[in-house]
Amino acid sequence: MTTSYEHLLIDRVGSDGRVARLTLNRPEKMNALSQELLFELNDALHELEADDSARVIIVRGAGRTFSAGYDLAPARGGADAVVRRYRTTDEQRRRLLMGIRTGMQQIADIHMYFWNMAKVTIAQVHGYAFAGGCELAMMADLVVAADDAQLGHPGLRGLGTSRTGVIWPLVIGMRKAKELYYTGDAISGTEAERIGMINYAWPKEQLEEYTIGLADRVANMPADHLAILKVNMNRFYENMGIYSSVRSSTDLDAAAQFTSFSYGWQDRMRQGMEDGTGLKGALDWREGPYRQETPGLKR
Repeated sequence: MTTSYEHLLIDRVGSDGRVARLTLNRPEKMNALSQELLFELNDALHELEADDSARVIIVRGAGRTFSAGYDLAPARGGADAVVRRYRTTDEQRRRLLMGIRTGMQQIADIHMYFWNMAKVTIAQVHGYAFAGGCELAMMADLVVAADDAQLGHPGLRGLGTSRTGVIWPLVIGMRKAKELYYTGDAISGTEAERIGMINYAWPKEQLEEYTIGLADRVANMPADHLAILKVNMNRFYENMGIYSSVRSSTDLDAAAQFTSFSYGWQDRMRQGMEDGTGLKGALDWREGPYRQETPGLKR
């Protein structure tokens, strides 16, 4: 690859460099998925898809975490990344459903390209894979994590739906999927392996070595044959309705911006931006009821 990126690092590992590795490189922001990072990731994946020398692609995060989720800061990327490219409010600051929905669909399309691209992909998770970070990881073909990693979607607590999280019932079963959806709780890498959300949970000191080993084992077959095997496996889930489910979930994610809880979150976010306290007050308000542990739950 000749393209250089501001928010991505790209290198080769494995035998003869046949495994490409993409590193989300915003460690100072816990690899929050900004508009720029998402677009760069999309471009890099397209470039690697056309490169026959790359048989498998690993996606990981720089620093202490995989990705803490979408970038909620009102900077270049802004709330929910691509959403702000579209008109989401009118002159009276009333929110506009289809502008919100269209921006969200662009994000979902990037995730679904990651799912559908003609290369085997592996998400290597350490630290946090929250919200958009978890959505991205779930679209990989294989997912491995540090045993103490945390995976989940706290944004389900009043902020909307998990667009690609609709794959959870197919992966971990309806009951556990509903529990994680209704609580927004995160689970450890160890628990994620136990319920089938990920392939392996390894000690974090061995995560990189073991991930490269797994990727290199898959890469024993050439890219074109692996692509056929991937399409064959993905077609089952497509027949089960993953595309229509993600589309529906995206529509409902936009609609969820108009619930009473979501209005409360938006008001507290706006207040934090105006008084200089940032997101802390809004997060404290949202997370407060969940900070007390509930006996009996496996996390």
